[in-house]
Amino acid sequence: MLPKRRRVRAESPRRAVASSAPARFPGVAIYLAEPRMGRSRRAFLTSLARSKGFRILDTYSSEVTHVVMEQTSAKEAICWQKDMGAHLPGCPQPILLDISWFTESMAAGQPVPEEVRHRLEVAEPKKEPQSSVTMPTYACQRPTALTHHNVILSEALETLAEAAGFEGNEGRLLSFYRAASVLKSLPCPVTSLSQLQGLPHFGEHSSRVIQELLEHGACEEVERVRCSERHQTMKLFTQIFGVGVKTANRWYQEGLRTLDELREQPQRLTQQQKAGLQYYQDLSTPVGRADAEALQQLVEAAVRQTLPGATVTLTGGFRRGKSQGHDVDFLITHPEEGQEVGLLPKVMRHLQSQGLVLYHQHHRSHLDSTHLLRQNYTMDAFERSFCILCLPQPPHAALGGTLHPCPTWKAVRVDLVVTPNSQFPFALLGWTGSQLFERELRRFSRQEKGLWLNSHGLFDPEQKTFFHATSEEDIFRLLGLKYLPPEQRNA
Repeated sequence: MLPKRRRVRAESPRRAVASSAPARFPGVAIYLAEPRMGRSRRAFLTSLARSKGFRILDTYSSEVTHVVMEQTSAKEAICWQKDMGAHLPGCPQPILLDISWFTESMAAGQPVPEEVRHRLEVAEPKKEPQSSVTMPTYACQRPTALTHHNVILSEALETLAEAAGFEGNEGRLLSFYRAASVLKSLPCPVTSLSQLQGLPHFGEHSSRVIQELLEHGACEEVERVRCSERHQTMKLFTQIFGVGVKTANRWYQEGLRTLDELREQPQRLTQQQKAGLQYYQDLSTPVGRADAEALQQLVEAAVRQTLPGATVTLTGGFRRGKSQGHDVDFLITHPEEGQEVGLLPKVMRHLQSQGLVLYHQHHRSHLDSTHLLRQNYTMDAFERSFCILCLPQPPHAALGGTLHPCPTWKAVRVDLVVTPNSQFPFALLGWTGSQLFERELRRFSRQEKGLWLNSHGLFDPEQKTFFHATSEEDIFRLLGLKYLPPEQRNA
């Protein structure tokens, strides 16, 4: 039985004014009973509810319509109510509710109907669903579609992963991303923390975040990160073409906060970063699939003009089924090994002659056997060009049935990568992503099979031999993995 409460004092005039403050739901006055809840948690829930327009009373009085209790049985709740009623004779009996009613109301943004399962008077011990899902450890062992059942939960963990990356904490970044990846693979929504028992990559921190989200629809830590000046500034700066975490962090430490401040100090910027700032508005706008396919036609035309028989393959998120992305990646190869050598500069000159190149940075191939033999080598050494291309747009756009003028072109980030035909399957696998899927695929290869995998090939360090593959399916088979098509690699 809960301990008896001290006699409730009469409300002070100041408290009465606070209690009668306007609220979105005047017919609902909630009292959060503290005994099993704790003062700090009660204060947090009170603040959360008031921010959503709920009326929360600080003292138990005749105004209370709903009493919310946590981890309290029906018997204990009824005894508590009788004890409080003895101090307030004639007081109408408010509804006794479990915390689940409160959390569902917070998520809905309004009081939800009081169902039998919410009422403590008739509540029975709740059996929480246990996870019956068997989840492989590595993301490359399980299909992950674009759409899934746990978007809010996974996005919260990805926010913390991103923040850890901004701080240079690789361990925490991977921990949160791996946990988020597991959530994306689950066949049903998570409604209880017990569903995650036995699943990989859920440590104390990730579990605590999920628990808080399930209980009241928000996580204080995640919201604090999202609203922080540092996080917002780092996101802004790292979205600039040519700016990585180290550069963004240096600018932040030097007191820079806005794009205009960067534009005022061009001496700080590389040519790539200047181009990124110049076309920032276009480059920060997602590229649609139609635009990606239009770019592919332009690149294919330039490649055919330069080297008939060469192929252009759209990779990245678009190959995984995404409808939009922030850049467009193409792999270029030729069936006859060696024909691709020297192709890219000619393609770039052809695109420039058409006025389609706003910026490009060419990287020669520095491929040699050492890139294939290094265990931890993850960056590829293919010839490539990092570009900003000018994509022509229709001169008018129809809005509400009326034609309106719009820009005739827009800037789009494009990567052109040339690969020898013998390495094309490995390059295609590596450039398709997702980033975590590829990272987990390399980790699986190394830890479970003792093999080294990158975008150039698969190597057995004991036998000193390379594996031959003519397709992605061959690579999965060589690793003893079930083949996952691109649309199931969205880890």
